[in-house]
Amino acid sequence: MRLNNKRLIICALLCLLPTIGNAADTVLLDEIIVRGTSVPSNEENLTIREVRESPARDIGEAVQNIPGVTALRKGAIANDIVLRGLQRDNINVLMDGVRVHGGCPSRMDPPSFHFDFAEVEAIEIVKGPYDLRYAGSLGGLVNAIGKAIQPGLGLAATATYGTQDMIHTSVTASHGGEKSEVMIGHAYKYALPPKSGDGKRITDIYPETSKNRYRDNDIDSQVYDINTFWVKGKQELSSGVSSELSYAYQDADHVLYPALLMDAEYDRTHRLNWTTFFEKPSENIDEIKFQVYVTDVDHLMHDEFRESSRPNMIITRDYMMETDANTTVVGVNLTGTLEVGPGEMLGGIDYFYRNWDAVNKSAMHLSYQSQSMIPDVDNDQFGLFTEYSWPVSDTVTIKGGARLDYAESDATDLSRTRLTDLYQPYYPGSSLDKDNDFFTAGGNVQLFWKPLDGVEVFGGMASVSRMPDPEELYIGLQRIPNMMMPTMTNWVGNPSLDPVRNNQVDLGLKYSSDRFFINSSVFYSDLRDYITLVAIPDPDGSGMGTLPAARGYDNVKARIWGGEISGQISLPLDLYLLANLAYTEGKNRDSGEPLAEMPPLTGSLGLRYDVGTYFVEVTERFADKQDRVNDLLDETETSGWGVTDIKAGLNIDRWSIYAGVNNLFDKYYHSHLSYQRDPFRSGVKVPEVGAFAYATVAYRY
Repeated sequence: MRLNNKRLIICALLCLLPTIGNAADTVLLDEIIVRGTSVPSNEENLTIREVRESPARDIGEAVQNIPGVTALRKGAIANDIVLRGLQRDNINVLMDGVRVHGGCPSRMDPPSFHFDFAEVEAIEIVKGPYDLRYAGSLGGLVNAIGKAIQPGLGLAATATYGTQDMIHTSVTASHGGEKSEVMIGHAYKYALPPKSGDGKRITDIYPETSKNRYRDNDIDSQVYDINTFWVKGKQELSSGVSSELSYAYQDADHVLYPALLMDAEYDRTHRLNWTTFFEKPSENIDEIKFQVYVTDVDHLMHDEFRESSRPNMIITRDYMMETDANTTVVGVNLTGTLEVGPGEMLGGIDYFYRNWDAVNKSAMHLSYQSQSMIPDVDNDQFGLFTEYSWPVSDTVTIKGGARLDYAESDATDLSRTRLTDLYQPYYPGSSLDKDNDFFTAGGNVQLFWKPLDGVEVFGGMASVSRMPDPEELYIGLQRIPNMMMPTMTNWVGNPSLDPVRNNQVDLGLKYSSDRFFINSSVFYSDLRDYITLVAIPDPDGSGMGTLPAARGYDNVKARIWGGEISGQISLPLDLYLLANLAYTEGKNRDSGEPLAEMPPLTGSLGLRYDVGTYFVEVTERFADKQDRVNDLLDETETSGWGVTDIKAGLNIDRWSIYAGVNNLFDKYYHSHLSYQRDPFRSGVKVPEVGAFAYATVAYRY
């Protein structure tokens, strides 16, 4: 389906115009009121209520309701967040400021995969490089905010059942006393492979001749089985001083990724977070916060569930290929808020250590000889920042700040011989080393102006940088050309990469009243030394050498621009009209090619009847055709689509019941970001889920 861009924009804008005629004395939903009065136009908040109303399987899927946010789909779960076309380490995805880096080089387990909804109260999203608290927020921040413990006894339980035996349950119990608080919880997720609009399971997308197809007894097997446990406690140590300690453990088993060549046998994740708060320690200091955290992910993936692992003269184990990966992060943050002159200053210092190690074994490489795919990389990063907010007048606030970062990166298991023999031939003329150090500086200036009651104008300018990540620098995967996998390429990092710098400007306009809310923004991003994936020909040009063609990384000049508009109108008869539209476009200015994996024009239009105790909502979600693709990386076009969702809810005392059907008319379609190019790409797109019915029951005491 080809959608006309101009017609879509005109239609969405018309839907956001004030309704003509006399309206009943109604107000916007509570969350919209909060956004209209306290959230800047470059920020968004997604509440857990909005998540519970949907059948979202993870945070990556849930935040797609926010304009400008999309996700990469590789299977039924573990969707990787994309913010205004930027993904991976170009954005920060945290929980309460805690970093969790996945173990898989193919991003099977992105950071958002390791947080469960039941732990989360809301999700804050900062669009653009306007958060200086955390290193690496080049394109934005997604921060899941954990549930606060309420006074007295508390109990919350939810159960969701969906088509194809999707079962999600959670139970949380808490007690908040005068000086001490405690919370404990458990969540469970399980599902069989969902079906797409053609009636096939998403595990049945390969032709009969493909070695990547699932074995007959695995096509219908579970696509994930996940248990998450967590406990949190808070103790008042003295007047104004309190300390909070939390721990979470996630056990994910048998997670299938049809878009890739392998699946996850398991993910074992530990998260430990200790934070101490000093409230008003002196007359001018409002708060000091000291945080220490440790996270660890153990990840094992293989192709045992695929036809590619059938035993033969070459394949002598249960798998043809396997990768065992582990990543550990240790972080320390010290921040403080104090009154300086007419305004408020936020400042802090932070440090985090990240280790990443991944070992690959394959029958196609010297009979299962181990390869240091991510060669036990140690990263140490130190940073400091300061940010000042100055209320110039009752209508104008200026906010600005700066950040400095220093990082060291060392591939401890990358030998000089392997660096010379595998990496150097693909980057002739570059001086490659197994350890690097980086120093960057950045900052931003933001203006908030309220010229009229209910109107806010936002303007921002920023220049922020981030270090190359361990995969971009050091990944090394060598494949021996063979008849079974003739098109397979090597995968080599580029240790000579420079840090990325994003020079960005933003302009936003927000208007809110009792009946009407609109939020719009546009941005332009000039990316210097942008790190992009590149196709590298075989070094000797013959196509017959021991080093075949490869995928690697390079610094290029690029630009990304776009914008979002969203709004809600309160109509008569307790009706609400909701709409949003987002567009992002990227270009590699060196090659002239479009940047790969850019989302097309997307949007939604919905009508909601809501009287508080119950609601009914119908929404049309749509996307334009994406024909701006990167031919050099064999990216293919994606057709436009439109699907209809319907849902309803009932709130009675402490009980809430939600039910609905997504993709009501069972349409077969693909999201453009359903195919992620990575070391274990299969080249097959995973279709979106067809007609999907679900029901959720929630209880809160």
